[in-house]
Amino acid sequence: MMKLRTRRALALAGSAVALSIALTGCSTISNLISGDAPRDEETGEVTEESNIDIFSLKVGDCMPASDTTGEMQDADVVPCTEPHADEIFYEFELPEGELPSDADIQAAVETECVPAFTEFVGLDYQESTLDFWWISPTADGWEQADDRLVQCAIYDPADDALTASLEGAAR
Repeated sequence: MMKLRTRRALALAGSAVALSIALTGCSTISNLISGDAPRDEETGEVTEESNIDIFSLKVGDCMPASDTTGEMQDADVVPCTEPHADEIFYEFELPEGELPSDADIQAAVETECVPAFTEFVGLDYQESTLDFWWISPTADGWEQADDRLVQCAIYDPADDALTASLEGAAR
């Protein structure tokens, strides 16, 4: 299973940038402008439920249960202590050049995310009851936004209301 990322168009990008520069000390307003969630300044963890631009999604972000098919322009995120289904546990960049085929992206995911999954969970992927899916660039994102990022999201097929990270879960 995979998700595709798309770039969200900002109608007033120039005004938003100017306003963002003028309000650099106001993190809440800056978060609204950037399309990101309020985050702890030290850890970077999401501090309150938010809907963010897909390009603001980071390793460690937790997402409540939602549709996991098709293109994503945004994502709901919550603190990992609140009920959630998915957690971004790893990300990597695809190499420059032409957009890889779905099969090539899947091969890269297996090469990158499976070992990261094992390290994150503390148990080999093949032995784990947990699973993962990934978010990969769309053709438009690849060409227009230079999007090369693949993000891997872990989940528990038996529980879509987790209230803690799956890091070190060893299951």
